[in-house]
Amino acid sequence: MRYLIFFTLLLALCLSAGAYAGAQIEEQLIPSVVAGLQRSLSDRPVPTDYQSRPEVKAWINAISPKLKKRVPDDNERNELLATVHYEGIRAGLDLQLLLGVIHHESGFKKYAISVAGARGYMQVMPFWLKLIGNEEQNLFHLRTNLRYGCVILRHYLDMENGDLFRALGRYNGSLGRAEYPNAVSAAMKLYEIPREAPPRTAAIAH
Repeated sequence: MRYLIFFTLLLALCLSAGAYAGAQIEEQLIPSVVAGLQRSLSDRPVPTDYQSRPEVKAWINAISPKLKKRVPDDNERNELLATVHYEGIRAGLDLQLLLGVIHHESGFKKYAISVAGARGYMQVMPFWLKLIGNEEQNLFHLRTNLRYGCVILRHYLDMENGDLFRALGRYNGSLGRAEYPNAVSAAMKLYEIPREAPPRTAAIAH
C-alpha cells in the first residue's frame, strides 16, 4: 500500500510540473561563441504591426485553430503565434519545428517548470541567463523565453552542422537517444499546414 501511495505522489508531482523536458547541459563556451550568442539575443521586440502583415496573418490563421484547446484566449494565442513566427524567422528556424518543440517541452504552458528547473514555453535552463544574458531577465516572459529558446536551438543546429537529430538531443540533454527527437517529430505533424489542392481541370471530350 505504501508503494502505491508513493508511486501516486511521484506521478502527481511529475504531472504537476507541466513540462516534459530533460535539461540542456551547461557547457564551457569559448568567448567568441558567447559573444555571438549575446548578439543574437540583442533586444529587438516584435514590431507592433507584425500580426497584421499578410504572410504572418495567413500563418497565424492557419495554425490558430490547432492551438485553440491549449490556448483558449484569442489574444493570448495570437500574441504567442506572432512571437513564435517572429523569433523563429529571426533565428532561421523552421516554424513547424519550433511548434513541435514547444508542444513537447511545455504543452504551450507559459509557466511550466520541469523537474530539472527548465522554465517556460521552450523550457530554458536558468544557467543560460548567466552564461549569455542577464540574470535579472524573466524566463516566464513570452518573448524572453522564445528568444532564448530559439537562439539556443539555432546554436545547437550550427554546432551539429544542421543535424536535427543531434541538435534536438543537445537541446533536451539527451544527446544520442532517439526518444526526444522522435517525440518532437511526431508533435510537428500536428502543426502541418495542408497545401491547397491544385485546381481541377475539365475533362477533354473526345
